[in-house]
Amino acid sequence: MAVMHEVTTGMGGIRTAGDLVARMQMLKGMKLKDAKEYVAGKLGVDLFDLSDSYVMKELREQLDIGTVLDRANASFGMEAKFNIARVLDIPINSVNKFKRKVGMV
Repeated sequence: MAVMHEVTTGMGGIRTAGDLVARMQMLKGMKLKDAKEYVAGKLGVDLFDLSDSYVMKELREQLDIGTVLDRANASFGMEAKFNIARVLDIPINSVNKFKRKVGMV
């Protein structure tokens, strides 16, 4: 059941790299092609790999940037956002606000 849930829930967002590409489109106002190229470059994969759910599952687990289902010892929520900000080299408002509140900045 868990496998079926994972395959159907992502719908191309966090299951692949859709959330990362969309983040770049919204944050930097990039066109889709440019956003995909930026994300692929930062992740060190080919453009084709961004839509490969197996490759991205393995990479997301390796980089600890969140997956569809909770995994033992894997980050999620704010911790995953911290890692996404680091990997993509971008500011994320909620991460920056959290850092200010706890005195990290």
